[in-house]
Amino acid sequence: MTKPKQIKLGAIIHGVGGHVSGWRHPEAITDASVNFGFYKQQAQKAESGKFDLLFIADGLYITEKSIPHFLNRFEPITILSALASVTSHIGLVGTLSTSYSEPFTVARQFASIDLISDGRSGWNVVTSPLEGSAKNYSKAEHPTHPERYRIANEYLEVTRGLWDSWEDDAFVRDKESGVFFDPSKLHTLNHKGEYFSVQGPLNIARSRQGQPVIFQAGASEDGRAFAAKVADAIFAGHESIDEAKAYYADIKKRAASEGRNPDEVVILPGIAPIIGLTEEEAERKYQEVANLVTIDKALDYLGRFFEHHDFSQYPLDEPFPELGDFGSNSFRSGTDKIKQTAKEKNLTLRQVALNVATPRNEFTGTPKYVADRVQAWFEENAADGFIIAAALPKGLDDFVDHVVPILQERGLYRTEYEADTLRGNLGIPVPANRYTKVNVEA
Repeated sequence: MTKPKQIKLGAIIHGVGGHVSGWRHPEAITDASVNFGFYKQQAQKAESGKFDLLFIADGLYITEKSIPHFLNRFEPITILSALASVTSHIGLVGTLSTSYSEPFTVARQFASIDLISDGRSGWNVVTSPLEGSAKNYSKAEHPTHPERYRIANEYLEVTRGLWDSWEDDAFVRDKESGVFFDPSKLHTLNHKGEYFSVQGPLNIARSRQGQPVIFQAGASEDGRAFAAKVADAIFAGHESIDEAKAYYADIKKRAASEGRNPDEVVILPGIAPIIGLTEEEAERKYQEVANLVTIDKALDYLGRFFEHHDFSQYPLDEPFPELGDFGSNSFRSGTDKIKQTAKEKNLTLRQVALNVATPRNEFTGTPKYVADRVQAWFEENAADGFIIAAALPKGLDDFVDHVVPILQERGLYRTEYEADTLRGNLGIPVPANRYTKVNVEA
């Protein structure tokens, strides 16, 4: 009998939080973003809840108006390597930019984490939305939105080719004969393309899961096309179940048109549950966070999506300003949605800024209510699972302790890990080494 499909879960570890003023919460650890003890606790809590993965986000450009977590945080490769040693089953996924790094180096880094963790690494492929990033990498200008995705396509082609440099049984390591490896199972890439020229081979072998799992988070037209073509898993973001269902159907259809099995493309919306034992307690917890945000901080947070635009120059209680195509070369899908919602609902700048900085989502309520919403999104094809962000300092603990048991009782979520690789737990097949495949067919 085929095992019923089950919900997949990830946890984004966000230090002092993705909230503009979350660090001020009485229970917050104010140096959490650079506190290994905090990251270790969060990782082990997620693993105790049988989560599929940890997710470490990243960015390459800050200003004095960036949210506190962005100002001072671990970079993903380093912290994931450290977390590999204090976990055993949970996947380790990190963000790294294709616009400001080299394929050979990145291929080595993620392959190394994959071996350190024995097959648990994943790469969230991003193209870097902020134009200011160019200033930190000796670049004259930030690539346009479409060009960033052309670069990313070729970049991933190179990286995946390098990961296949060694066939799985290439290393003989026979002391008696003196044969360390089989030269016929070492392959040189010799890639020459529009953006990259990479000879190879890569100086590290594949892990038990073959290659790191590829994540993507694009929601624009270019982002969706890229995700459907290359991603094993997609980190999405939606405000309603209807919006999520439309996105889910679109990505699955695009994946099928690329000749892929849609069931092997896992869609994981990010949510930030606020859980109380009663509805009143959940509402109180929401207000605790929302009340920490001043309008000045909300305007700064809104500005980040528009290349750190200064929104303080506009009247707060008049309609959201007309910005034309401003923001289209950064967080395109996000800025388009902000402008569209403001226009359709005739919102003021104050309303938009506070809505963006202190969003009220439908995953706020009692454990049963949150579990009901998770189940509804899953069963109505709005999601294959979720990336859980902690809206409060103990948000992950609340979800693991109170919501996970309900999902387990309903048979929607595992009680034990099925595997000890990220691909194994996500149900994504190990990719055959392209050269082994050729040899077998020959």
